[in-house]
Amino acid sequence: MWKHIFGGGKSTANPQEQPSAIDSIDRTNIPRHVAVVMDGNGRWAKARGLSRSAGHEAGARTLKRIVRAASDMGIEVLTVYAFSTENWKRPPMEVDFLMRLFDSFLQREIEELHAEHVRLRFIGRRDRFGDRFLRRMREAEDLMAGNTGMRFNVAANYGGQDEILRAARSLAARAAAGELSPEEIDEECFSNALDTAGDPPVDLFIRTSGDLRLSNFLLWQSAYAELFFTDTHWPDFTPEELASAVNDFAGRNRRFGGLSADD
Repeated sequence: MWKHIFGGGKSTANPQEQPSAIDSIDRTNIPRHVAVVMDGNGRWAKARGLSRSAGHEAGARTLKRIVRAASDMGIEVLTVYAFSTENWKRPPMEVDFLMRLFDSFLQREIEELHAEHVRLRFIGRRDRFGDRFLRRMREAEDLMAGNTGMRFNVAANYGGQDEILRAARSLAARAAAGELSPEEIDEECFSNALDTAGDPPVDLFIRTSGDLRLSNFLLWQSAYAELFFTDTHWPDFTPEELASAVNDFAGRNRRFGGLSADD
């Protein structure tokens, strides 16, 4: 099991005096696939008179705790929005810092993730990353390719509309080459052309820091996702709040366009 899940969280209570976040969840209805927009690093830093870089560093520490907690909860797939196709518009200094932070995260955390049987995959375009970072991405994916634990997707240089366009072009090219007919392109076929091929649809979509939008993240995969928004900035998001989101999910009536007995 993962250790030190609550390290760096807001609670100062003795863990022996209260049930842990993981113990509190409803294990009869765990979301298979959880997506997270990790928003609010900059706002968290600004509120404390710190640099945006300090906010991103705090956010990376939170990510480590949440990956561990999600794995222990039995979540099958965790996909996080690390860097969007639009984030290149940010100041070059911030973009450079984020790239170095990603690189550092890979160096520090891969062996521990691998030891816990997590399988890492990067989704998104790779044509704007440097050779060294691309090499680290491939090495990390190859190392953990055979792992059977939680699947951990990191969306980097990712946009949902871009992903859908790339999938459509890929299928169109296959159809033009005679490899499949247009009639064969159904929902399953299209899903398998996406970056998340092989993963179940998103069940629970979490966004931190108060904004109420999807921000071009996993648009196809989240068609029937349950949405959970919190005002908590990402660096302050704890395993307890993840557990609250999971329990909230468990209490919802998912109809997928149909009717329930109560309707």
